[in-house]
Formats: sequence, C-alpha cells, structure tokens
Amino acid sequence: MDAAPDPVPRRAGGESKDTAIRTGSKSFALAARLFDPATRDLVWDLYTWCRHCDDVVDGQVLGHGHTALTDLDARMASLHAGTARAFAGTAGEEGPFAALARVVAATSLPRVFADDHLAGFAMDTRGRRYETIDDTLDYAYHVAGVVGLMMAWVMGVRDRAVLCRASDLGLAFQLSNIARDVGDDLEAGRIYLPARWLREAGVTLTKGAPLDPAQAAAVAPVVARLLTDAERYYDSAWHGVPHLPGRSAWAVATARLVYRDIGRAVAYRGAEAWTSRTTVGTAQKLARLVQAGLATAWMKTLGDRTAPPRAGLFTPPTIGMVG
Repeated sequence: MDAAPDPVPRRAGGESKDTAIRTGSKSFALAARLFDPATRDLVWDLYTWCRHCDDVVDGQVLGHGHTALTDLDARMASLHAGTARAFAGTAGEEGPFAALARVVAATSLPRVFADDHLAGFAMDTRGRRYETIDDTLDYAYHVAGVVGLMMAWVMGVRDRAVLCRASDLGLAFQLSNIARDVGDDLEAGRIYLPARWLREAGVTLTKGAPLDPAQAAAVAPVVARLLTDAERYYDSAWHGVPHLPGRSAWAVATARLVYRDIGRAVAYRGAEAWTSRTTVGTAQKLARLVQAGLATAWMKTLGDRTAPPRAGLFTPPTIGMVG
C-alpha cells in the first residue's frame, strides 16, 4: 500500500534538527534545550516521530491547521508500516521513521510503547466516544501518557514506579491540552470531555459546530472539573523528577510547571478561555525554568521522602510488560 501523504517536511541540509519541536510545541521546546546533548538529540528524534503521527492523522503541518481527511485507514496503515520499519532497522536515514529508528537503536525502546501510541491515533480516526472520565484518561494515556513513558525511557529510566510517574505527567499535559482546545476540537469534530459530565452539566455540544458563548459558560465548570483531575497527575508526576538524571530532571520539571500554568490559565479565564488560544508568555516560562531548577536541586539534595502511593490514578496497562 502506498504511504499516506507526509505533511512533515524532511530535514534539509541547513535546517535545524529541532524544527519540529520548536514549531509544534513552543512550551516544550524551551524545556528540551535543558537536556544534555545526547539526550536532547534523542528527545528531538522521538518528538519528530510523535509529531509526524499526529499530523498525518489530523491533516496538519507541525501541529498547525486542520484538513478534513477521507483516507484515514490508509494513513494509519502507513504509520504502522513505517513504525515497523523503524523497529526493524530498515527505515532509511531521513524522515520521522528514521528518527524513531535512531531512538530504538540507542535505547532499545519497547515496541509496546510505540504500539500504544499508535492506538491513540486510531481512537481519533475511528471517532471513539468518551463517556466517562476513565475513557478520557484512556485516550490521554495513549496519545500523551505513553509519550511520557517513552521520554523517560530515553532519559535512562527503567524502574516501573518511576515510569508510571512519567505517564502521570503525560496524562496531565493532555488533560490541560483538552481543556485549552475544547473549541478547536469541537469544530474539528472531536469531543474529549466525558459525555456523562456534559449531561450532568446540561450541556449539548454538536461536533463540527463552533462553541457559542452560552455553551462556553456551561462547559467552563466541566473543564474546571477536568483540570482538578489534572492537578492530581501533576502532583504525582513531581515525585518522579528526582529519579531522573540532573539536566533531564530540570527539563521535565520546567515542562511540568509551564503546562500546569496553561491549565490554570484556562480555569481562570472560564467561559472566555476559548475566545482566543491560552498561552504562557516567555517571561513566565523563564521564571518557571528558574523555579524548576531550584526545586529540582533541592529535591535531589534532600531526597524525596514524601512520595505518596498512586492510589486511584490511571496505571499504564502495559507497564507490567517492561523490564
């Protein structure tokens, strides 16, 4: 089968290797610069593959724009085939699958993590309905929690308990993203908020239609409820940070604070949160970078003696297959 159209431009000779991450995620790009060079290269490679998968399924270019697609099955098939080549070491030297192949060769990344991530994109292509918060968390794990697992793996983490904390951070990121993008997702034909919560709030949303002011006012408490759940995952994730290598710990701690700020800003804006995109300014990001550095140094010096159990939190279903 022919591969689906590739919306991600291949890296040309003079193009910076971090183009995908700088364009696709400005919030994470700052944190990524804190990694040591070897880890940073692998993080960029892994992000390149993840970004490519997302763009292929959403009809985007580096996370921007949206095109209605009619060949989703073919696109998913191309992602599975390219990913299989990456794990077989036959992906060539350029492009997102070659980037994944470099990660696999350097770290022996478990194939189950990549398969879990692709399963999340299949949820989008099949139009899965999210009835309960558990359904939303399952989706958030597959599209982001498992990215946390893979990123931690790249950083050298092999302990299952620490990997679960990395998944917690990915889940928290995705819940913040869902909260921020309610309006955009609705117009794109997707609703990730739990349908049960929407019914309880008396909210009826129509896929493909814009979010009107009355709906936004009714949705705001539902989103606040989602962000309260996100806080539990941000809190849990913090206890994995001291177990990361020094510069990796600083990078992850910075990303955690910046993404948390996005969710909190959405909650603060309430019904106005979807009239314009909620962002975190450069000055605030830099302040969080400094704060994360100090907090990480403190935690690593004293040790984390307060880690609570992960009771009631989503646990990656495949974590038992690692190690």
